[in-house]
Amino acid sequence: MDETHYPNLTSFVKYPKFHPFPIQNLPYGVFEHNGTMHVGTAIGDYVLDLTHLEEINLLESPDQTFLFDFPSLNKFMSKGRSTWKAVRAQISNLLRDKPGSLADDKNLQEEVLLPMDKVTMHLPFEIKEYTDFYASIYHATNVGTIIRGPENALQPNWLHLPVGYHGRASSVILGGKDIHRPKGQIKPRDADKPYHGPTNFLDFEFEMGFVVGVGNELGKPIPVEKAKDHIFGLVILNDWSARDIQGWEYVPLGPFTAKNFATSISPWVVTLDALDPFRTEKERQEPQPLPYLQNGEGTAYDIVLQTFIQTEQMKNPHKIMESNFKYLYWNIDQMLAHHTVTGCNMRPGDLCGTGTISGPTKESRACMLELTWRGSEPLQLPSGEERKALHDGDTIIMTAFAQNQHYRIGFGEVRTKILPAV
Repeated sequence: MDETHYPNLTSFVKYPKFHPFPIQNLPYGVFEHNGTMHVGTAIGDYVLDLTHLEEINLLESPDQTFLFDFPSLNKFMSKGRSTWKAVRAQISNLLRDKPGSLADDKNLQEEVLLPMDKVTMHLPFEIKEYTDFYASIYHATNVGTIIRGPENALQPNWLHLPVGYHGRASSVILGGKDIHRPKGQIKPRDADKPYHGPTNFLDFEFEMGFVVGVGNELGKPIPVEKAKDHIFGLVILNDWSARDIQGWEYVPLGPFTAKNFATSISPWVVTLDALDPFRTEKERQEPQPLPYLQNGEGTAYDIVLQTFIQTEQMKNPHKIMESNFKYLYWNIDQMLAHHTVTGCNMRPGDLCGTGTISGPTKESRACMLELTWRGSEPLQLPSGEERKALHDGDTIIMTAFAQNQHYRIGFGEVRTKILPAV
């Protein structure tokens, strides 16, 4: 076991057991404090300023170059796994509850440990491209059943390749930024022609996003067994959807304006190194994929995914679903290998969504379309309200974490309020 995962590892920064940001996590993000943007890592209720630590030579790159002199993770991510592991080990050592340069210097702690509620988070990396997959068999089966019936739930290609489409990187936003209800072209099933107006079926989709650290040259695919050397980490991803707009426009080329208005992500990137202790068996694949998609590890990650809703009449958020990352049929290694199988070149900062991660139970359906079965089974809320789809004023909160008996690896949250159309 990597020593940064040791269950008995403690930090001089104090936090309660099962805090989302223990010393075993060390996620990366970009924050603003007193008008200056730096790269940091979360530890307890604090942000550790990595840019400043690098400036005073308490954090060093193996190749002696600056990694955090720009408010983005792209440069660091591009350096590769050996650098990621070396820097993680240094940060872990600096934060340990033992004699050391940072643990013994209270003045330095005041400079580089900033209360999380005193900083403003920004997008953690410059997003070059955004691709969205459709990799949960439970989600694909449910949606296919709703649209085409159970006998035609999965399209013929679905069990042979990770289905995906190219999304819009410019409208990826940070959790905490509210969104307006989108307008688009809609054609009700009983209407003769479409009209233009606000969506009547605004939906969330609980996905996870994986971010590319090391790219590949044009024409040189990434082998599935090497994918983890290219994937830096994961974020929570809410792929907002306007279902009625999508239902009219998606034939024959797939999602377009029904998806391009907003995609929300969490501010902290949790590395695959931090998640390594939570690897688990993935969903069984039948039929066996083609050789370029056969992953010898066959692993997934045991990550709990939860969504809460808070309407304007509710004092507290109410949980409406809980799923798990391990329910993905196609894993992130296979998604990246398929994305590049043609020779498509990935770049540092490319973001890929997994698609909605639904599970086998009703409670694990990870979007309103499934939870309400296209509105035929409305959600009953503690306030006495019901929801077939999301209303103006509703706030959706997503959170995710991996947990064992010793500690929790948290992702933070994605909180977004829906504002009226403009």
